[in-house]
Amino acid sequence: MTVTAAGSVDHTDPSAPEPASAAVARGSALWVLIGGVIGLTAALTLMIEKIELLINPDYIPTCSINPVLSCGSVMITPQASLFGFPNPLLGIVAFSVVVVTGVLAVAKVNLPRWYWAGLAAGTLLGAVFVHWLIFQSLYRIGALCPYCMVVWAMTIPLLVVTASIALQARRSGSAVVRVLYSWRWSLVTLWFTGVALLILERFWNYWSTLV
Repeated sequence: MTVTAAGSVDHTDPSAPEPASAAVARGSALWVLIGGVIGLTAALTLMIEKIELLINPDYIPTCSINPVLSCGSVMITPQASLFGFPNPLLGIVAFSVVVVTGVLAVAKVNLPRWYWAGLAAGTLLGAVFVHWLIFQSLYRIGALCPYCMVVWAMTIPLLVVTASIALQARRSGSAVVRVLYSWRWSLVTLWFTGVALLILERFWNYWSTLV
């Protein structure tokens, strides 16, 4: 038993084993479900557009809006099929898992903490891949895929939420983990701002013509 900074008594025994499953707050469960649905929709749409482009090389994808926002320019590059098949297939598989997890979480099914840790690790790998794609889009391909950007935008918040769920059952944690947890949404906001500024700077010559 310990006394917290607020003066309340914490009856948690630090020596007690960590729970095998993690109870997920409704807000976090909804985040996982909604993020998964949006990401899956974007991945499915990209796959459909890719198939249309394979059937008809003259097909103009619905997300080819201008010289910068052009899915068609991105889809025909080697980076769009990094592992020998279209990247959206990875997104379809990954986000399908996220959607199912979100449904179970909203239904208050307590999944094992190791499952959430595994999902967080998988999402971290996805985030690394996303940042590689961001670099390729900005500085190698020179074009942006709007549907891909939806996937980017969903991956980072999902990483934060799944990692938070995986860690919430811990009775103690390092100071670094606690600080990162406290500032998690500020860091997400900073990430969105940073990516937006990179896009603005990289394509400023085009954006300035629209002003």
